[in-house]
This record gives sequence, structure tokens and C-alpha cells, in this order.
Amino acid sequence: MEKLFYGNDENQFGELRIPEGDGPHPVAVVIHGGFWREPFKLDQMRNVAEALTAKGIATWNIEYRRVSDRGRSWPDTLTDAAKACDHLYSLKEKYTLDLSKVITIGHSAGGHLATWLAARHKISSESPLYSDQPLPIAGVISLAGVTDLEMMHDVHEYRDETLSLAPNNPTADLIGGSPKEFPERYKHASPIELLPLDVHQVLIHGALDIHVPIGISSQYHREAQESGDFVKLVELPQAEHFMLTNTTSSAWELVMEEVELLFLSIQ
Repeated sequence: MEKLFYGNDENQFGELRIPEGDGPHPVAVVIHGGFWREPFKLDQMRNVAEALTAKGIATWNIEYRRVSDRGRSWPDTLTDAAKACDHLYSLKEKYTLDLSKVITIGHSAGGHLATWLAARHKISSESPLYSDQPLPIAGVISLAGVTDLEMMHDVHEYRDETLSLAPNNPTADLIGGSPKEFPERYKHASPIELLPLDVHQVLIHGALDIHVPIGISSQYHREAQESGDFVKLVELPQAEHFMLTNTTSSAWELVMEEVELLFLSIQ
């Protein structure tokens, strides 16, 4: 494993793992969750990266600037994910990476970023999230991903109002406010707003998830299908949020099967 920086900030780095054997190697960009907030870090996904690399897949487990008390998030969290992904261009030759076979795999908020990275070619040039030559993503694995930012915002808002809690809305913190305040930001940052992606997508979600409701994946799946995208929804009736990244669980066995099938589909 090598720790490599893609920018000057202390959080702009990734862990690159290269499998045994000759390349060029297919690549998985691995993205951790934690509702885009500190103190959650990429160590959450190290076991996932190691498991994928053991299967012959190069992994780029990325860190990025998150929401904290130190300053703003918009648009840094998203632009960091984009910059980290595009950094693979500069790693291609040295590490014999096959950039025609790059997938993203992310958990929770990382599932949002994984899906959004595959949608960047749909973002208009007036957005601060625009990239003129984004690295093409061949497939997406979203593990309990936040694929609809407005719905996730409303879920937390409803929870806080219903339970008379102090406002605690991670989606608003990521974007800088509500969908009413920043409709254009949500339009450019939310995967569901960018459909169709024209990329193979697999959504895996546990029915027992109390952190990201499975309805977010279900709604996204319906709209993605209606838009013409190739998208698959895998519902796990006995899985909760964190089982999907537990590489010793039966849920992970299914995740790994879907990763292998996804790579076969993009041969």
C-alpha cells in the first residue's frame, strides 16, 4: 500500500493498493462514508480495499475534506473526490492501471460520492463542480448510498422536527443550506438530479438500515430505470447499515459477487 497525495491539503490523499501479477489492472475507487463529516476517515474502508485487491483489483481508497468546525464544505468535499478520481490519470503508467475499467464503490455518504463521480459528465459548465475531462467511470457500486440529497435532507429535517431535536442536518452542512436555499447546488451535486448517467449501477441496501433509509435507493432505482439507465437494486432483508462493509459478513459475500459481475459486464 502506498499513501499518495493528490493535492496540498492534509486530507487530499489516497491509499493505492496494487494486486499481484502483471497489469494493466482494473481499478476500484473506494470511498468511505460518515455523512461527509469529520472525524470519519478512510480507515473505515481499508478492509474493503484489501478484500478487493486480494481479488485482483487495484484500489484507490480516497480521503477528502469533510464538514468540520474549521470551515466550509461546499464545494470542497465534492471537488476533492473529483480531483482524487482524476489523479488516476497520473498514476496510470507507473502502476499499470487500466483506466477503461474503473469502478467506484462507496458506502453511505461515500455511495453518494461514488455515484456522483459517475455523473460528472452531466454537470453544466457554470457549476463550480464542473470538470472538462472527468475520468470516465465504467460502473458504480453504491452501498446504502445517499443517491438523493434532497430526500436525505428532508429525512433529517423531519426527524428533528418530529422528535423536537436541535437541527442536525448533514446534507445541509455538505451543501451549505437547504434545497430551497440552494436549488442549483442540489441539482449539480445530487445523483438523482443528473440521471441518466449512462453507466452501469448497482445499488445494495439493507432493509434494516436506520441511517440511510432503503427508500432512497428504491426511489433512485425507479427513476434511473425510467431514464433508461442500466441499474440493479439488491435489497438485503436482514442487513443493517454497517454490514455492507463488514468483510467477514454474508452481506459482503454478496457485495463481492456484484463487484465481480460488474467488472464482467464492462469487459
